[in-house]
Amino acid sequence: MSRLNKQRGAKPKQENCLVGNKQIIAPGYCRLTLYAPLIAREVYPGQFVEVYMPPEHQPMLPRPFSVYKANQKTGEIVILFEIKGQGTRLITAAEPGATLKLLGPLGHGFPELPSDAVLVAGGMGIAPLVFLASSTDLPRTLIYGAPTVAQLACPSSDLDMPGLTILEATEDGSKGDQGTTVDLLIRCINNVGAVFACGPSPMLQAVKKISDRAAVKAWVSVEERMACGIGACVGCAVATPGGYKRVCKDGPVFAAEEVILSE
Repeated sequence: MSRLNKQRGAKPKQENCLVGNKQIIAPGYCRLTLYAPLIAREVYPGQFVEVYMPPEHQPMLPRPFSVYKANQKTGEIVILFEIKGQGTRLITAAEPGATLKLLGPLGHGFPELPSDAVLVAGGMGIAPLVFLASSTDLPRTLIYGAPTVAQLACPSSDLDMPGLTILEATEDGSKGDQGTTVDLLIRCINNVGAVFACGPSPMLQAVKKISDRAAVKAWVSVEERMACGIGACVGCAVATPGGYKRVCKDGPVFAAEEVILSE
């Protein structure tokens, strides 16, 4: 049974995880491997983990990270993130062999990919989509964009997957097509099985509009600031036609028509 077909709803686990391989893959971006067998066994694409600060820096709030890769056999998960605040700097400072406390897997992830799906990643929205792309060998396309080549943080070796077509765009033209992910999606929306997207809210809103016009089902992973990660603080609320929902508990993945996104 595939990871995406298995029974969902497993309770989050709190694990003390060993830090493994750490790579600063581009200026300001970190790729961190963590030995977390309980979480690796349960997590599916689109879910996230909360990483707690080292004990000497408590009681700082944990930081949420989408799971970038997971290996049930080795018990490892990988997170990919931008180093842009005190919390991410402290996590990046953890050396291999150190212990970090994790809570996960958290939230609701993506449904199973159909054939000819298009995945749209804006900037660090690439993290959950790499995990999703790795969940099948069916033909699928990844659109990956950022303002500059320096902000395309995902190593090309991590995108070397059977059946995956990659289209890249940068706003300054430093790699791939000059333009945005939205420009590339418009070109290939016909004959698409479904659209799966993660990135800034204006990009997600544009993806929603394009998919609606083409009558293609779309799923979006919404980015909001989180604190508790389990729905208790209601600090990550997102508007929906029926009221507000919590991104950490009810999402972060929603059917596009379920959320009201800012442009």
